[in-house]
Amino acid sequence: MPKPLLAAVVLLACSAGGTGAAFAQMAPSTCHAVANALPKATFASFDGGGEASSLFAAVRRDEVTITYAHHSTYVIESPSGVTVATDYSGYAGPDVIPRIATMNRAHSTHYTNVPDPGIEMVLKGWGEDGGPARHAATVEDVYIRNVPTDIRGYGGSEADGNSIFVFEIAGLCIGHLGHLHHKLTDEDFAEIGRLDVVMVPVDGSWTLSQEGMGETVERLRSQIVLPMHRFAGPIERFLESLPGFAVERRDETSLTVSMKTLPDRPTVVILRGV
Repeated sequence: MPKPLLAAVVLLACSAGGTGAAFAQMAPSTCHAVANALPKATFASFDGGGEASSLFAAVRRDEVTITYAHHSTYVIESPSGVTVATDYSGYAGPDVIPRIATMNRAHSTHYTNVPDPGIEMVLKGWGEDGGPARHAATVEDVYIRNVPTDIRGYGGSEADGNSIFVFEIAGLCIGHLGHLHHKLTDEDFAEIGRLDVVMVPVDGSWTLSQEGMGETVERLRSQIVLPMHRFAGPIERFLESLPGFAVERRDETSLTVSMKTLPDRPTVVILRGV
């Protein structure tokens, strides 16, 4: 496709129109363990724009760069330069305006009501009508979908208040667990599918316990585990829950990875600032 490359965007919701045949133009998820029927969807397009400069440019066409910004926000950059900020609360790094932002609403540190107007797409992890959010969006070489989970609040639990977002880029399946509060069901794991890289909250109090999060990661068997949502507490209990995983503590805030460079052994990578 000639430049500028148009982004085909699929916006899904319970009331989404369109036809199954239209959605079939999209390639199905390559990360699902079990093939699911594709939901209905409508398509829109927008110009990718002329923003050629990037702070996180991937070196090769098959590489993805992941940079830790703060708290639960990582910035993912695809080989074509599409940037995604996870659990975006208004900050993704100095002078960084991502093209796409995902949000969750357990706490205000995971979303903002006033996202930068330069962000082209904002995907909320909760449904505006009280039901689950349903997203399946393609922007250039990035495909994003979500798996709803529940959150607990001061007045009890809230169904579908959080989403696990899955980013399919350059053959990699990259997951962000958001503000996960509970153990996942078999159905959740099937809907998530394979995750080569997973971003995991490890505080052990506001989210799922460190032991419970370790069990979740153990079952996902991701090759790279990126901790987040740590606060100032020790991370050792979480690491102890993964005795078969290697641990790398890096002095960089960024990690560049491809299908070819995934570690042979599942590895927890602790980037600078986490």
